[in-house]
Amino acid sequence: QVQLVESGGGLVQAGGSLRLSCAASGRTFSTYTMGWFRQAPGKEREFVAAISGGGVSTLYADSVKGRFTISRVNAKKTVYLLMNSLKPEDTAVYYCAADYTPALFLGAANTERGRYDHWGQGTQVTVSS
Repeated sequence: QVQLVESGGGLVQAGGSLRLSCAASGRTFSTYTMGWFRQAPGKEREFVAAISGGGVSTLYADSVKGRFTISRVNAKKTVYLLMNSLKPEDTAVYYCAADYTPALFLGAANTERGRYDHWGQGTQVTVSS
């Protein structure tokens, strides 16, 4: 059973940066597509970014494109989300998720919550104006 543990959330002013980390267990981490999602109060959980197992392919929501960067270090079984130029509307609980199905290239299906097999507990990100 894969375990995912997020960290790095906190309170930051608008325009600031944060880097989230997601540490995973599991012997085949390098084959998992990893995703980040977020959920603001009263809203549905939404896709933020995803990265293929080898790190070759990445995918971003339009709302974060150009500001957020997803990356991974398979030797550390960790995926990261670097968030720059943060806005108050980025305030949410951020979750990492693992898709056990290997994929070389990512597509629209990788933005769907149902695609992912396992989820972390989430980390709160609050951006003040």
